[in-house]
Amino acid sequence: MSRTLFIADLHLCQEEPAITAGFLHFLQREAVHCDALYILGDLFEAWIGDDDPNPLHQTVAEALHALPVPVYFIHGNRDFLIGRRFARASGMMLLPEEHVLARYGHRVLIMHGDTLCTDDQGYQRFRAKVHNRWIQTLFLALPLFIRKHIAARMRADSKQANQHKSVSIMDVNQQAVEATMLRQQVRMLIHGHTHRPAIHTLTLQGETAERVVLGAWHTKGSMIQLDDSGVQLIEFDF
Repeated sequence: MSRTLFIADLHLCQEEPAITAGFLHFLQREAVHCDALYILGDLFEAWIGDDDPNPLHQTVAEALHALPVPVYFIHGNRDFLIGRRFARASGMMLLPEEHVLARYGHRVLIMHGDTLCTDDQGYQRFRAKVHNRWIQTLFLALPLFIRKHIAARMRADSKQANQHKSVSIMDVNQQAVEATMLRQQVRMLIHGHTHRPAIHTLTLQGETAERVVLGAWHTKGSMIQLDDSGVQLIEFDF
């Protein structure tokens, strides 16, 4: 069966071994039987540099590298510092934040999805700062223990800030979605980030279009399957 799989928002960390086990099982039982696997960001809960000796990173890299199908990765808001060193170790190909692919007669835009949440202006300002190359270079030059402390503080601040935001503000902006799809000339968009799995139908210039949102891996796995018959959003037990 020819199919391409998409996943996002696993937020792998040492504190959640069940999710890691579920991911490794997914690679062995599902991903091995596909044409390609696309990971659309937030594979890890946090990333402070490819030089972090966290054993979880090595485990994941080895499992991905052993996969006999191509693996592609788009950075998320949690793991945007994943670099070429980890990509080589895992056999992943790094993609830009917006990427268009053509498969099975479909032209599909894939992205993490955080850039579509334009109503959350505080987050967008923060994102612009941490994606500055100079700031990233300075951060990665810091000793590892300092980077760990900064990352922990940033995660805590983010959780606190999100408690005071409405759900609608943290979701995508419909105008941003439509503008992005029109700019990329696509009628199908696949993304993650919002943790609100669904298939949304919209109209673009008189044509039917789809926005397909991946779920986060909290208590269940979430994947999107694209094949000749179209797109499916699938949840599964670990």
